[in-house]
Amino acid sequence: MIDEVKPGSDDAYSSSEEKIVLSNEEWKTRLSPEVYHIAREKGTERPFSSKFEHSLETGRYYCAACGNALFESDTKFESGCGWPSFYQPVSKSSIIYAPDNSHGMRRTEVMCGRCNAHLGHVFEDGPPPTGLRYCINGVVLDFQKAKQAEANYETNHKKTSGS
Repeated sequence: MIDEVKPGSDDAYSSSEEKIVLSNEEWKTRLSPEVYHIAREKGTERPFSSKFEHSLETGRYYCAACGNALFESDTKFESGCGWPSFYQPVSKSSIIYAPDNSHGMRRTEVMCGRCNAHLGHVFEDGPPPTGLRYCINGVVLDFQKAKQAEANYETNHKKTSGS
């Protein structure tokens, strides 16, 4: 079983340490029904249905519920399990872990470290260097291409620096 990791490490890549706590009604107004079902009700999307499952684009994956940075594209790998798979999160605080003994199985649930959205599960059958496979519902992921993120940074940097 994966050890529980507590959020709040001083990892430089985390998008925000501020927690987001909303009522179920507030989440329902902010999220699509599909994202709400998976993120807040611990649902699962159909296997092999995610647009991110075979994506090879360079960039970063974020929580679709709150925008927290979760995974870099270079940690994504083809596992054949039917869901996007990663071997390592962006930071120790981007993901939190909980035991999941539902459906007669012993698994480790992974949730967003910022808003506690259900993301999927982590298993100990992944590739090196971690040996982990984060099996994530693509519905709860947002993706930003590296070039787009770079352009956004440049635009925002010019605004804040006055150049």
